[in-house]
Amino acid sequence: MTDNHHEDVAGLLLAAGGGRRLGGRPKALLEHRGRLLVEHAVGVLRAAGCGRIHVVLGARADEVRKRAELSGCVLVDNPDWAEGMGSSLRAGLASLTGTGARAALVSLVDQPGIGPAAVARVLGAYEDEKSLVSAAYDGTRGHPVVFGATHWPGIAAAATGDRGARDYLKENAGRIRLVECADVAEPYDIDTEADLRHLE
Repeated sequence: MTDNHHEDVAGLLLAAGGGRRLGGRPKALLEHRGRLLVEHAVGVLRAAGCGRIHVVLGARADEVRKRAELSGCVLVDNPDWAEGMGSSLRAGLASLTGTGARAALVSLVDQPGIGPAAVARVLGAYEDEKSLVSAAYDGTRGHPVVFGATHWPGIAAAATGDRGARDYLKENAGRIRLVECADVAEPYDIDTEADLRHLE
């Protein structure tokens, strides 16, 4: 096995949310360190070693396409984004089907406290298309997660509403490899006005 088997793993960034609790400001368009949050998140995936990156857009997708510098990424529109994260996960996995990717590393646009160090650590635990890997923060499962391609159909079938892959991961808890990341990352979400203090 070569070191660059990371090429088997595509980055899948879920960036479709409408920021309901942020007065309807799409999270992708929030700013952090002089860049849009979606650009920052793509940069993290790139720095961690993801070659292929698919970005799922939803809320104000046209505006995100216009304003964000996302060259080299595959942009996936999720017209059903308002149904919740599950629909974005399904759209993203569907977009990876047939690309040759053997796994998807799923990250969320609203977690800028999770940087390349944590993503690279989770990526490094990938083995093959049967892999299920999750970052953990003091033992609690979080993002990013790696889903080997053999799991995609089951995850897509179970991903409804805002549940994403939670139910599938619960059922397969014994098969998940947890990678502790609390020493290199903070897993906060940018969900509410109070959370905006995390942005720089």
